[in-house]
Amino acid sequence: MAKRTSLLSSIAAAAVLLAAAAGGALSAGLGETAQASTNGTLAATAGCSKAPTLSSGTRTISSGGQNRSYILRIPDGYDRNRPYRLIFGFHWLNGSANNVASAGYYGLLPLSNNSTIFVAPQGIDNGWANTNGRDLTLFDDISRQIENDLCVDTSQRFALGWSYGGAMSYAVACARPTIVRAVTVISGANLSGCNGGTQPVAYFGIHGIYDSVLNISMGRSLRDTFVRNNGCTAQSPREPSRGSLTHITTTYSGCREGYPVQWAAFDGDHTPSPVDGSSSPNDSRTWTSGEIWRFFSQFASTTPPPTTAPPTTAPPTTPPPTTPPPTTPPPTTPPPTGEPGACTATYRTVNTWPGGFQAEVTVANNGASTLNGWTARLTLASGQAISSLWNGVNTGTTGSVSVRNADYNGTLGANGSTTFGFTATGNGATAPSGVSCTSP
Repeated sequence: MAKRTSLLSSIAAAAVLLAAAAGGALSAGLGETAQASTNGTLAATAGCSKAPTLSSGTRTISSGGQNRSYILRIPDGYDRNRPYRLIFGFHWLNGSANNVASAGYYGLLPLSNNSTIFVAPQGIDNGWANTNGRDLTLFDDISRQIENDLCVDTSQRFALGWSYGGAMSYAVACARPTIVRAVTVISGANLSGCNGGTQPVAYFGIHGIYDSVLNISMGRSLRDTFVRNNGCTAQSPREPSRGSLTHITTTYSGCREGYPVQWAAFDGDHTPSPVDGSSSPNDSRTWTSGEIWRFFSQFASTTPPPTTAPPTTAPPTTPPPTTPPPTTPPPTTPPPTGEPGACTATYRTVNTWPGGFQAEVTVANNGASTLNGWTARLTLASGQAISSLWNGVNTGTTGSVSVRNADYNGTLGANGSTTFGFTATGNGATAPSGVSCTSP
C-alpha cells in the first residue's frame, strides 16, 4: 500500500489541476452518454441456467469503437442456477485493473465467500476521464457481456473505487441509478462527470480529514448529492480530530427506505486503507473493507432464482398420468407461452414523493425465439406527466404513452428481459392502466 499511496501523492494532484483547467472537457459530451444496457431488476439475467463461456481472467471487449479490457473473477464452484451479486471495482489514477484484482477488489473478495462476481475494468491512460461518456459505455458493455453469459442478481449490482476510481463510481451512481444498488466512493471528487445525478442511489462516502490530493470538501460535495436525492435529513456529521488516528462513521437519518447514505471520515491523508491507531495505511488491517462489505450486504435480494425444473418431471399439481383429463397435454409439455417473440410489460412504482414519483417497467420476452424490437404502451392517470425517461424512447408524456426500445436493448433472447424507467410529476399512488407490449 505504501507504494500505491506514494504513487498517488505525486500524480493525483496533477489530475486535480487538469480537472480544474479542463472541467468542461470532463463533463462535456456526457449529455449523450449511452444509457444502461443491462437486464432489468427483479428478473434473472439471460446467463442464468446456461453453461458459461466466460472464465476468470483478463478479457477484452469492443466498446465505443475501441478495444478495452477488464479482469473478471467468477466465484469458485459457480452455480449457473444461482443469481450472484456483481461488484465493479474501479482503479485509481495510474493504477490498473490488475492492481484492483491483486488487492482483492478493495478487500471485498475474501469477505464475499464466493457469493459475488467481481469486475475490475481498465481505464484509458490508466484513468477515468469518461470523455464523451466512453467509460460509462464500457460499464454498460461489460455488464451486458457478463449478464448474457453468467447468472447475475440484478437487484445486487454495486460499484466502488478510490480516488479517480471513486470519481468513476460516483459517475456510475449519477448516470445509472436504476442499475446499481449502491456505490462506495473512497477519497473521490467529481472528476469523471455526473450525467444525471438527480435520482436516489444508496451511497457510502469515505474520506480523510486532511486529504492533500482531493480535499475532503470534494468528498462532502459528492455525499451531499445523494443526501438530497435520497431524501435524507441534512446534517453535519461528526469527524475525528487531527491526531486521533480514528474514524467516525455516520448513517444519515430520514432517508427514503432502501436508500441509506453513510459517511466515514478518518484521521488521515489520501489512502484507501486507513488503519485506526496507526498513521501507516495497510490493506490487511484497514477497517474500510469490512464497513464497505457490511454496507453492500445489507441490501436483500429481490431477484427470484431462475426456475429450472427437469423437463421430464411433472409439476406437483399435475394429475397422475394414469387419469389425465382428455384435454390436458402430457406432463412434459410446457404450458403455451404465445407466439415466438411475444413480450409482456410489467409496471412497478420505485419511489414516491410529494408531487412526483419514479417508476420502472420490465419488458420480458416470453417466447422461445429471439425478440427483435419492442414497444410498451401505458396510459398514465390524470395529472401524471413524464419528466424524464431512460433506456427507451417515448412518444407522449401524458395520457396514452408508448415507449420503444433504445438501440442497445431491443434484442431479447428467449426468456430475457430489460427495463426502462422514468420520473413523473403527479400522484404516484395510482398505477397506469393498459400496460402492454408488442413486438416489433
